[in-house]
Amino acid sequence: MTTKRNIKIVFMGTPDFAVATLKTLIDNDYNVVGVITAPDRPAGRGQKLRASAVKQFALDHNLNILQPTNLKADAFIKELKALEANLQIVVAFRMLPKVVWQMPAYGTFNLHASLLPQYRGAAPIHWAIINGETKTGATTFFIDEKIDTGAIIDSNDLTITNDETVGSLHDRLMILGSKLVLKTVKLIETDAATTTIQPEIKNVKTAYKLNRENCKIDWSAPLDTIYNKIRGLNPFPAAWCYLDTDNGEPLSVKIYAVEKIEDTHNFDAGHLITTKDQLRVACAGGYIDIKEIQLPGKRKMEVKSLLNGFQFSDTAKLL
Repeated sequence: MTTKRNIKIVFMGTPDFAVATLKTLIDNDYNVVGVITAPDRPAGRGQKLRASAVKQFALDHNLNILQPTNLKADAFIKELKALEANLQIVVAFRMLPKVVWQMPAYGTFNLHASLLPQYRGAAPIHWAIINGETKTGATTFFIDEKIDTGAIIDSNDLTITNDETVGSLHDRLMILGSKLVLKTVKLIETDAATTTIQPEIKNVKTAYKLNRENCKIDWSAPLDTIYNKIRGLNPFPAAWCYLDTDNGEPLSVKIYAVEKIEDTHNFDAGHLITTKDQLRVACAGGYIDIKEIQLPGKRKMEVKSLLNGFQFSDTAKLL
């Protein structure tokens, strides 16, 4: 009979993506002695302090919560040591200092939403779709000094469908990842975990942090490039561009659900074609058929609803 270690876990995470893993650990009766999450942050119009999704789950399950602003602070290190955890699990959290990740006897491992070494970085789910990948996955690895470079413990892959959005892929990877973490904990619990050093490969793709500039649509790009970018940013943070109406300053608009139509035409890139219930944008190789859009100061809406009350000029185009 395999001897099991007495695992005492500190869990580190902040958003919804991490909650699924924490829930899986609790549901499987693992001893989570502490939860580390981000400090409460102002949110909404009233800028009231809002707890992270992980904190809210931890509160609901009476778990011990720490919310350090400085992971190197002596007071936090002292509190962390006092928990006497022998395993730390990190899911969608920030980079840890060495004094933290080296602390537990059985190590600190991270769940990353890609098949490492591809897509190291802050936004692996988004960039897999933006770059037109047909496969991704989740990886568990022991943390080291660099970002997402540690020795791999295990991984599982997942097919990306042709119409996948970052929202749907996020949710599927969240479930896949929670199961992978559970499997990894069981391996460590029975001292059966083996590791593989991440291979050095050419043309490693990076999951760069998203910003306003790299979320902007370039309508002169090919049809598939534009289509992948929009679905890779739908619903968060959303691809955007300018709407030029020849009526003052161009408006910044966000584009959500779309379909692509392969076709030949002679329109300039960004040219708009409207009917009573359709809004299509010309680009190289066809059209992007917009289904959901958001104008400045307005809520996201279906294009059919927008066209009931918004008149596009004949020269309107997207920039």
